[in-house]
Amino acid sequence: MSGPVRGRRAPGGVTALLGIPYAAPPFGPHRFRAPQPAAGWSEPRDCRDFGPIAPQSAELPGAPVWRPEDEDVLTVNVWVPSEPGGGPLPVLFWIHGGAYTFGSSAQPDFDGSALARAGMVVVSCNYRVGFEGFGHVPGFPENRGLLDQVAALRWVRENIAAFGGDPERVTVAGHSAGAGSVVCLMAMERARGLFRRAIAHSVPAAFFTVGVAAATAARIAAEAGVAPTGEGLLSASPRRLVDASDRVGGVIGDDPVTAIQAYDPVVFQPVVDGEVLPMDPLSALEAGSSGDVDLLVCHALEEYWFLHEVGAVREITSEAELTDCARDLGLPADLLDGYRALMPGAPVLDRYLALLGDAQFGEYGARLAEHHARAGGRAAAVAGEEGRPSSGGRAYLSRFARRRATPDGWTRPWHTADIPFAFGNLDADGAAFLIGGAPDEQDRALSRRMLRAWADFAASGDPGWPPITPDATPVKLWAVPADHLADDATSDVRELWRGVPLGLQRH
Repeated sequence: MSGPVRGRRAPGGVTALLGIPYAAPPFGPHRFRAPQPAAGWSEPRDCRDFGPIAPQSAELPGAPVWRPEDEDVLTVNVWVPSEPGGGPLPVLFWIHGGAYTFGSSAQPDFDGSALARAGMVVVSCNYRVGFEGFGHVPGFPENRGLLDQVAALRWVRENIAAFGGDPERVTVAGHSAGAGSVVCLMAMERARGLFRRAIAHSVPAAFFTVGVAAATAARIAAEAGVAPTGEGLLSASPRRLVDASDRVGGVIGDDPVTAIQAYDPVVFQPVVDGEVLPMDPLSALEAGSSGDVDLLVCHALEEYWFLHEVGAVREITSEAELTDCARDLGLPADLLDGYRALMPGAPVLDRYLALLGDAQFGEYGARLAEHHARAGGRAAAVAGEEGRPSSGGRAYLSRFARRRATPDGWTRPWHTADIPFAFGNLDADGAAFLIGGAPDEQDRALSRRMLRAWADFAASGDPGWPPITPDATPVKLWAVPADHLADDATSDVRELWRGVPLGLQRH
């Protein structure tokens, strides 16, 4: 570690050490470069508050905002049980989401206290987002945000034993863009050996080619009034690029670079550059890139209703528009007939949101888990033939299906609603909007079950239900008043997607 740290006591017998630098500030001579080592210190460093966040315009409930003078943005936070018991504890390393554009580890629903009380050392990190982390800059590495995450994981490898954690039992976990980061790390040689298990909630099928990343950067550079060159982009301040990116991403359907941007104006994604990210994660997992890693995948049943609620997706209300959408995204027309049959009487908007949610999250996540399980099965078979033990490669699938009646109707199981449950933070700032009001006792019981599954998976690789096999895809459905186990082989939605290619944002 770079020096001694001093934290604070959190409620329930947990010590929190916040804002510990794991790399140097990525500005000045380090801007747009791979993360560099943090400078050391000799006196105890006050680590009782979260560090500053990466450049962005978002203002999220209970979380800090970015200020142009903030530069020391590459920090980790650690929550440790005050009485950890015997032996080193499993480690859960959390990567926040936010469309690769915003967010931070300081969001209230990411507080690690409850997970630490369940018997883990919990670590979260800030990393570069937006143009600083994922914008294409000629002459500089792609995927700088992913490189930051690798640097933070190396910090964990080198330092977590001092906090009572086991560097051989690290589980990397994330939601949305954080989950996309998780599966990218599984595909990256630079991250090999830095974690033993992975949890991915709501993994987006969202990756750019270098060409798409360059075209997107050129639009942002033009909006910022600079040349799309390394020199030109370095001359633009972080604030200028944040504002330009917001203007480009704030327009739906205005000369999009990719087909999906006409409906969901994503601006930044990991770039399949053949170097930092050698191939897209679905292909990488199918090829067995992380055969020794256990994987737990989850998605919410109605992901895109949240994105529609917050105005992040184009609204479609006519059959003609829905037909155009399927054509633009390269989806077969019979998919629309299938959704019409599965959702009789549903408005066009609901069928559209269901289609996008399954394309971008549900079907993609299920295929990731299945590909990983099959690759692990092949590795186990080879190991058996060679008379050696095989470890890892297991994959588990779950879905967040919790609904609750409210005066305005039903609370949907939508994007992000599952995270306060898994973290045990149902009373955090902003959680009421995500979960549809104040939690009741059934919600608290569900939260305890989900939190326990994460803790057990991090400790042993077994969340409490059967893994995927070559013959079956069991799926755990998180619900109130009780969960249940289903078989994806009987899923009508999965049947619709058989043989349909994914990866819409790479076109």
